[in-house]
Amino acid sequence: MTTENIHISIVSPVYRAENIVDKLVERTVNAVSQISPKYEIILVEDNGPDNSWQKIVENCDKNPRIKGIKLSRNYGQQHAIQAGLDAAKGAYIVTMDCDLQDQPEEIYKLYNKSTEGFEIVVASRKNRQDDLFKKFLSRIFYSVLGYLTETKQDRTVANFVCYQKKAVEAMAQIKDHNRYYPMLQQLVGFNYAKVEIQHAEREDGKSSYSFGKRLRLAVNTILTFSDKPLRLTVKLGVLLSFFSILAAILMVVLYVFSDVVVAGWASLALLMSFLSGAIISVLGMVGLYVGRTFESVKQRPTYIIHKTKN
Repeated sequence: MTTENIHISIVSPVYRAENIVDKLVERTVNAVSQISPKYEIILVEDNGPDNSWQKIVENCDKNPRIKGIKLSRNYGQQHAIQAGLDAAKGAYIVTMDCDLQDQPEEIYKLYNKSTEGFEIVVASRKNRQDDLFKKFLSRIFYSVLGYLTETKQDRTVANFVCYQKKAVEAMAQIKDHNRYYPMLQQLVGFNYAKVEIQHAEREDGKSSYSFGKRLRLAVNTILTFSDKPLRLTVKLGVLLSFFSILAAILMVVLYVFSDVVVAGWASLALLMSFLSGAIISVLGMVGLYVGRTFESVKQRPTYIIHKTKN
């Protein structure tokens, strides 16, 4: 099958999905073949600890339209998506998680909307099938991310997206070392649409996205796409200076016009501790931005492919 013959590509990052790969491929093939016989399915194995790669190879041997990419180490979901997008040849490219909570049978909804002239079509998950704790963390994550990046974030939207090729090429031009595709979609613009889908129960196991990974993703995304934390530290410094002046005036007034004895060492120790903590926090924030700049300047690849299977 030549590159020119591929109409639609499906990209799915795979991690700890040994027991799901066969069903993922079967359902995706059934769904996408009804859209066009000219398709490809790209499974990007993010160097997990199980036998997901072997399962991918088996499916590639059965169907030449299945392609496998194995990364040299665990780079994370967003970089695995990037690897799949870079390899995709279709005029329409759909990204979706491998856990089948994003159901392949819903791909046609995104595709049909995209054919109406929308370069980016995202899936909005109805009745999200996650536990309460995960929903709570998700709400906090998107609220903080939206505030600090000064963008509108939709917690019902994840990685189930249909792109036209021009949108994928535009996102590839953004060379940020840290990738977060919901933000990249907003950066590149284009006609954007949202369609509702039914969110399904997870087919097997538990999500590998731990609280620590989510927190790391949030920090990296905020530092990559916004300088608002730095601006907030400037406001903090101004407020501290303002309240320090007020406190100084109050102590002078108490000393001159009353018999109140202003305690010395205790208030001074507390003030020094507070200001020291504020200074260290500000320096730490600046250090994080310098570190991100350092990572970008090195221009290291965001992922390395270990092997492929066509």
